[in-house]
Amino acid sequence: MSFNSAQLLSFLMNVPRFQSVAHFCIQITPSMFATINPFNNQLLASFPSLNEPQLSEQLLLAQSTYSNYWRNTSIEERAVFTKQIGENLRANLQEYAALITLEMGKPITQSRAEIEKCAWTCDYFSDNSAAFLRDKVIETEYQKSYVRYEPLGAILGIMPWNFPFWQAIRFAIPAFCAGNVILLKHAPNVPQCALMLEKIFAGVIGKSGVFQTLLIEVEQVETVIAHPIVRGVSLTGSDRAGASVAALAGKHLKRCVMELGGSDPFIVLEDANVEEAAKIGVQSRMNNAGQTCIAAKRFIVHESVAPKFISAIKENVSQLKIGDPTEEDTTLSTMARLDLRDQLHKQVQESIAKGATVLHDGGITGEKNNFFEPMILTNLQPGMPAYDQELFGPVISLFTVKNDAEAIALANNTQFGLGAAVWSENLERAQNIANQLEAGFVVINDFVKSDPRLPFGGMKRSGYGRELAAEGIKEFVNIKTIVIK
Repeated sequence: MSFNSAQLLSFLMNVPRFQSVAHFCIQITPSMFATINPFNNQLLASFPSLNEPQLSEQLLLAQSTYSNYWRNTSIEERAVFTKQIGENLRANLQEYAALITLEMGKPITQSRAEIEKCAWTCDYFSDNSAAFLRDKVIETEYQKSYVRYEPLGAILGIMPWNFPFWQAIRFAIPAFCAGNVILLKHAPNVPQCALMLEKIFAGVIGKSGVFQTLLIEVEQVETVIAHPIVRGVSLTGSDRAGASVAALAGKHLKRCVMELGGSDPFIVLEDANVEEAAKIGVQSRMNNAGQTCIAAKRFIVHESVAPKFISAIKENVSQLKIGDPTEEDTTLSTMARLDLRDQLHKQVQESIAKGATVLHDGGITGEKNNFFEPMILTNLQPGMPAYDQELFGPVISLFTVKNDAEAIALANNTQFGLGAAVWSENLERAQNIANQLEAGFVVINDFVKSDPRLPFGGMKRSGYGRELAAEGIKEFVNIKTIVIK
């Protein structure tokens, strides 16, 4: 099923849950969340922020729901709800995918893949949370010693716009399965995705309070973190945002997980399958218009295969279909906001002014749209934004090296440490390099992508703590030791 922009809007306006909130030709105030279609920058809907009494009411609801209901449910009961959430996501896949595309502009095919991944994650934790949280018996001199994994209370998730369903599900489902209630502070440009998530959870569970979306301003975040019911904070975003929120969490002694920026190296050795590496590398970099923290951003290529690799990535970039995100054949669409496009342009132009070479030209296509066509930069040096900073958009930074030692040193010469990729037909050699990379996730002969079965997170300024898998579900539990003499 395919929609163009006009059909998509018509489709959403005929969904009852949107009819009461969509309105047109309004002015955005600073205390307002808004849906602005990134494809044409048309304002479609707006939502006022919560005032202090409303926020207090939602926090009290979280407290009473946790104390009187959710903490007392069994792991098995929560697993059933989780499975049903996954079923709801699949049953309404087209509707939810259309909403993602409307609010943040990714191609509809990628939006459907996002919903499918959310449903898979629900299935995985429904099937495995009981095993992950089973009491652990430890042999000691006592009659019995064991460890229990118990919920903490409410967990606040501060989530970004680039994967508006997936980022929220990724943090929420493990914490939800562990018996915590969820508070979501989503990005202000995806309010309908945020509200839809609350509606899904409430509809499945049959009551409100287990998952709540908080339409709050940045200055209200400390009020939430400081509240006694809130026992943990999970943030996905920039390192700057992470530092601020981690400071607040530390001030109020709340546990936190930080999944922050990345400038992931994509290492291609001389014995790699160069054509496949180029194809997968471009796919990784251009997915979601390059707006992903784990995209391949720094391509580090052995000099002997660099000409072949450059030719191959140029060919793959030229095959991208740029256009309307609602069209089925679009593979690269608009960036999510005009200010994000302008920030990327500034970083690129500053790098060029300092001596970077353009191997493939692109960039801004017009003053009033959010499109940024792919670019490839090389001859990059420290002091250039394309070397030092995360470029959050469809720009490839390309480097050449003489040997493995240079590749490792360059890969690690960054303030970030989220993901990395190594391409080589010699798996022992590739694993040796992977072992030396300063990253939370390394993949060999593929690109980095989060997976509910595998712990996910970074090091250095890419943050700390882990999401997903057994490690992720235990980030927001009380690890209680019980000993019987």
